Formats: sequence, structure tokens, C-alpha cells
Amino acid sequence: MTGRFFTKLLLSFLLVLCLGTAVLDFSFRNIVDHSLHEEARVAQMTPSQAARALHILRRDLLLASLLSLALAALVSAWIARRMSRRLRRIVAFSARIAGGDLTARIEERDGDEIGDVARALDATAARLERSFEVLQSNRKELAALLDSMQEAVVAVDRGGQVSWTNAVMQRIAPGVDRPGRALVMSVRDPEVLHCVATALKERRIQGGRALSTLPGRIFEVSAAPTPDGGAVAVLHDVTEIERAEKMRREFVANVSHELRTPLTSISGYVETLLEDEGHLSEHGREFMAIILKNARRVNRLTEDLLALAQVESGEHKLRVQPIRASALVEDAIDSLAGMVLDSGVTLEAGDTATEPVLADVDAMTQVFGNLIENAMKYGAAGRRVVVGARALDGMVEFYVQDFGLGLASEHLDRIFERFYRVDKARSRESGGTGLGLAIVKHIVQAHGGTIRAESEMGAGTTFLFTLPVAGAGQETAARVAQG
Repeated sequence: MTGRFFTKLLLSFLLVLCLGTAVLDFSFRNIVDHSLHEEARVAQMTPSQAARALHILRRDLLLASLLSLALAALVSAWIARRMSRRLRRIVAFSARIAGGDLTARIEERDGDEIGDVARALDATAARLERSFEVLQSNRKELAALLDSMQEAVVAVDRGGQVSWTNAVMQRIAPGVDRPGRALVMSVRDPEVLHCVATALKERRIQGGRALSTLPGRIFEVSAAPTPDGGAVAVLHDVTEIERAEKMRREFVANVSHELRTPLTSISGYVETLLEDEGHLSEHGREFMAIILKNARRVNRLTEDLLALAQVESGEHKLRVQPIRASALVEDAIDSLAGMVLDSGVTLEAGDTATEPVLADVDAMTQVFGNLIENAMKYGAAGRRVVVGARALDGMVEFYVQDFGLGLASEHLDRIFERFYRVDKARSRESGGTGLGLAIVKHIVQAHGGTIRAESEMGAGTTFLFTLPVAGAGQETAARVAQG
């Protein structure tokens, strides 16, 4: 088909040329015939008659040429008009497509190149229409799915203007459903705005806790960047969860507090009976010793439950102050040296960092005490425990390392949970409550730090936690410490 349009155009001009040639040929034949008939009289013509005959010959030739040109012009105009009409149809089709009308078609039937282009454009428009229908269907399904969520969702463009929200978000923040409106005009919670701004500028996921988005409701906020340069924020209502958690903490605290008095009385009376050697038989003393042992264990459990409840609820305010990291390590070793004296385990100092950190000294004593006690219980086979600190970027990382049997990898993410035990039988035998590491985790997090565990089977376990360096993270740590 290549060149068919130009072939037709060439044939049209050849046709016009042939017509013009035919007209000229006819005119010349008439002129020649007329000349032959008049040849006999040429010799007898006067000069004026000869000039007149030449004039007539020129006039006939001119008329024939004009007739040929007129025919060529008419045919060319017809061809140009037809071509223009076809091109206008393509232009109109393009305008409808640009305007969003994907049902537009050219429906060209000619078999030349323009027809091929028109049919290709029609096929492209049909594919675009089908693709757009699929996209619209997917968009409606996604909108229905997001509207059915319990979480509030809002998407913003790179300029911070709302591009889409679901029904839950519209109920929380009326007016946010207006596309193109700045998010700050509808959502005034600083934590939500901070999370969205961080996702937009730093292109990373940012989480937070929103308390003023809706009066009386608490939301966990998570904002993430989107590929088009914008961001999407999800608000999860945790009010009921927080209320249930608060009730649990209050119940645990109240029960633990109520148990302390009878447990103290039981322990006191049992100790008194054990001191009186004349009134108890051997079996009686054995039974009393068992009672005292279990009473003390329950007492430790209640004390740990109270401590954990206070840390989780934020009732225990930290008194953070700058203190050298090496001083914390030295104080921990000195204060706990007596605990390891008769255990056969050596307590050693490892790396030292002189940077000042923001810490509550009493809380850190409890953290080191729980970690070192845990290392002595489960890493005693290694015969030594190393405590140290090393500087990181804006933080100081402290560690407590033992050289015992180590922990399997599946336990490392769960050992900071309440009542989680790696070896339940051994924990009961040693009198552990299963709350020590949970208390440590909450104290460290209250300081603005993180905690984790590393272990290798047969090579021991290392607990590592970070504290912010004084000055670098002072504002954050102070805000966290003040609740």
C-alpha cells in the first residue's frame, strides 16, 4: 500500500494533462485543417488578411490552453477539497480525544495512506477507551475498599494539597474532601501534619500519635511517600485499645498493690516461725521454707508488675540529667559486684565512651541490674559478663555480654515481651518473673533509645541499648521523659 495516495495524486495530474493535451491536439487539428483549406488562398492574401489569419490562430491556441488549465484547476480543486475534508475529520477526531471523548472515531474507508493512519488512530482510541474503562473500574473498586476501612486515609500531592480521602477521613475532618485544598486547612493536629511533611520532604515513612485530630479520640498516624512525589497518611483509631490497656494497667497495679500487704505479713510470720527452732518439726520447717520461698517469689512478681505498670503508664517521671557514659558503666559494675561475688561469674568492663548521655541514674541502675542478672542466670556457663559502651551517631550504645549457650534466633524478637520465657522450667527454678526485660525495654524507650539482642548458639548473648547524647537529642529525650 505504500505510495498509494501519491500514486492517485499522480494519476489525477496525468489525467488532467491528458485532457489538456487532447484539447490542444483537437485545436491544433482544426487549425491545421483550416490552414490546409486556406493554403490555396494564402498566396493571394493581402498583408492585412495574413495578419488577421495569424491573429485567429493565436486566439484559438490561447483558448485551447485556457480550457486545459480550467479543466486542470477544476480537477485539482476537487482533489484538494476531498483531501481537506478528510484531514479536517482527523483534526476533529484529535480534538475530541484531547477533550476526553474516547468514543470518537474517524471511520475512514479509503485504502490509501491517510486511510491507514485513520484506521490506526481508531484502533488506538478503542484501546484507550478500554484501558480507561478498566482504570475507572479499578478506581471505583479501590475507593469502595478504602471507604470500607476503619482507618482514615488521606492522600496529598507534592504541594501538600489534598488529592483524595476516604469516607472515614471525611467524617473525622469535615472539609478535607475538597481536592486542591491544603491539608493544614482541614487537619490541625500538629502530629499528623508533621508526619505528612516528613514523608513529603524526606521521602521516608514517618509514624506518630495524634491526640487532637478528633476530641476524645487517639490515633496512630503513619505517613508514607508516593511515587508521584506526594504522600498518603493513614490514621488508625486506637482509643478503645488505649482504654483497655489503661484498664489493664490499673487492674494490675491495684491487684499488685493489694497483694503486697498480705504477702509481707505472710513472709514476716513465716520468718518468725522459722526463727523459733523449738516448736517446729523437721517437716514443718521444710514446709515453712517452701511457703517463704513462694511468698518471696510472688512478692517479686508484684513488685515487677507495679514497676512495669508505672513505666508503661508514664506515671513514673524520669529525672534525666547529663552523665558520662563511662560513669554509668562504672556505677553498674560497682553496685552489682556484690551480687556476682558468690556466683563464680566475673563482671568486667569493656569499651568505654566518655560522651555525656541523658539518663535517669536510678532507672539505669535498674536496667543494668536486670540485664546483668539475666546474663548471670542464662550465661553462667561462660563464667564472665562484660559491660561496656561505645559512641554512635548522636547516641551511645551500651551492652551487656555473656558467653553462655546463647539463644536461638526465633527468640530474639520476643524476649522483651511480658512473661515470655525461653526456657520455662529453668525460669521457674531460678525464680524469674518474666518481666525483667519488658521493664528494661520500656525504661530505655522512655529515654528515647532502642534496645535489641544479638546471639549465636554456643557463643553467648549480647543485649544492646542506646541513649541520646546530651545536647544532640536533649529536646527529644526531655519531651519523652516528661510524658
